Amino acid sequence: MGIFDFVKEAGAKVGIGDGADDKDSTAEVAAKAAVEAEKKSASDDRAAEVAQRIKDRKARAAKAERMERREEAVKARGLEKYVKDLGFAVEDLDIRFDDGKASVSGKVADQATRERIILAIGNTQEVGQVEDDIEVPSDASGESDMHVVVSGDTLSKIAKTYYGDAMRYPEIFEANKPMLSDPDLIYPGQVLRIPGA
Repeated sequence: MGIFDFVKEAGAKVGIGDGADDKDSTAEVAAKAAVEAEKKSASDDRAAEVAQRIKDRKARAAKAERMERREEAVKARGLEKYVKDLGFAVEDLDIRFDDGKASVSGKVADQATRERIILAIGNTQEVGQVEDDIEVPSDASGESDMHVVVSGDTLSKIAKTYYGDAMRYPEIFEANKPMLSDPDLIYPGQVLRIPGA
């Protein structure tokens, strides 16, 4: 056995001592409980507010997603109409559009038509990529070279580069009809077919 020393003013109040301390302890406990209840209520209100903000944000994101899908469907239908209006013979044409990428499928009679469809789609605004799944008969001719027009290019200059003869520019013009309506109206960034190079 031994004696241990403690600081009698420190430690938990457990209701020992005179009655005044008991009242103070009860009052303190009640005050602390009220403060804690107020904090919990404020915390609950804040949590509900945050939960509502998250719910609202999700609803706006879902609405924006639906709007984007609708706009992409409209763009895809516009691309299909554009390809059909150009007069290409294509069966089962289907175009999907998502974030700048057009996916095209269907059946065509020859490689030239396939390439023209790809170029028609790819040379439209908002299209940055064309994923091709167009069926061509196995006996179709080989693929053409593709040329990206840069500033200063003319069909004559391009013909000189690929064929060694600037006067063969009508071949490039014909290969890119109906997307090209004038041999002098090409623009930087446009992609052209160069057949038989």
